Amino acid sequence: MREAQHQTFTTHDGVELFYRYWPGTTAPGEPRQAVLLFHRGHEHSGRIAHLVDELNLPNHDFFAWDARGHGLSPGARGDSPGFATSVRDVQTFCDHLGAAYGIDEENIAMVAQSVGAVIVATWVHDYAPRIRALVLASPAFKVKLYVPFARQGLVLMRRWRGNFFVNSYV
Repeated sequence: MREAQHQTFTTHDGVELFYRYWPGTTAPGEPRQAVLLFHRGHEHSGRIAHLVDELNLPNHDFFAWDARGHGLSPGARGDSPGFATSVRDVQTFCDHLGAAYGIDEENIAMVAQSVGAVIVATWVHDYAPRIRALVLASPAFKVKLYVPFARQGLVLMRRWRGNFFVNSYV
């Protein structure tokens, strides 16, 4: 099993986000290649760490972040100033990887799950990066709520109580 290094990077608005880094073995003269892993909405990078060994790509660096308010990143649980901020965090993360590790955008593949997949899909749409590959695993483009009038109830609850969290059955 590859051992993860714990690192941080600074976002566009000065927040330090945590990420795990698993170095690969790049041959001299070869460009560095990376796989970026993005967790589900109620998870953190440690929960997807098993993919590093399961994908069995020893020549690739692997990176997995903790989004704002998840895992070892700061912020209230699951909270971000807005969806656009989370999308911009992906761009800042990729910029950081290029500057700190010399990884070109064309040599990046991404694997993203659920809400992470929605954030990354939006990033690809908005920023049009020239990444090598994108895998969206069960993207949460729409969440099915089984309780009648649940969406309307959540809107009212937010107006009344402010920011709050709903426990997931997942």
